[in-house]
Amino acid sequence: MNVTIFGATHGTGRILAEKCLAAGHTVTALVRDPAKFDLRDQCRVIQGDAREAVPCHEAVREADAVLSTLGAKSPFEKSDLLARAVPAIIAAMQQEGVRRLIVLGAGGWQPRALDRQTGLRRWLFDAGARTLLKYPIESQRAQEAAVLFSPLDWTIVAPTHLTNSAPRGNYRVDAVALPPKAFHIARGDVADAIYRALEEKKWIGEHAYVSW
Repeated sequence: MNVTIFGATHGTGRILAEKCLAAGHTVTALVRDPAKFDLRDQCRVIQGDAREAVPCHEAVREADAVLSTLGAKSPFEKSDLLARAVPAIIAAMQQEGVRRLIVLGAGGWQPRALDRQTGLRRWLFDAGARTLLKYPIESQRAQEAAVLFSPLDWTIVAPTHLTNSAPRGNYRVDAVALPPKAFHIARGDVADAIYRALEEKKWIGEHAYVSW
């Protein structure tokens, strides 16, 4: 399978790229600085900015699926990355005839995402959404608006708080809301959930809320 990954340089995207390569898929990665991508010798690398049309078209051309783990570097700074990049990716996919899109989102801010959490947890998240998490949620809203209203076969993998701890290989997935007592999950397990959605053609047109 030809897989294009946006956000492959580090974090969840780097793990996902390694997982796709290990499974024998051909990986194309759009990166701003190839020198910072340690898997560059194993991938087809396109240098460019995901907010721009030309590199997006080049990256998704002949792809069977597109995976995005893009996100702002800092939760405390306003960023236009998702608001501009995701529509650019979707437009390129439509023009190139690519239908399968899986993006990394964030669980918790959607209307029903916290339905299975305690009242205190919902209150704390609501307080955070208006203060510390204001900019990340703004970015996520922009991404989801673009994805949900696209004609693509999309999936949004929406984890709870991400950690860099070792993956367990065992996590919960729900299409309606975060599972009860959803506090955190390793990036490696989120990468696995994205990969499973790709390989097993799961959760098309749905959110996949993931947590330990």
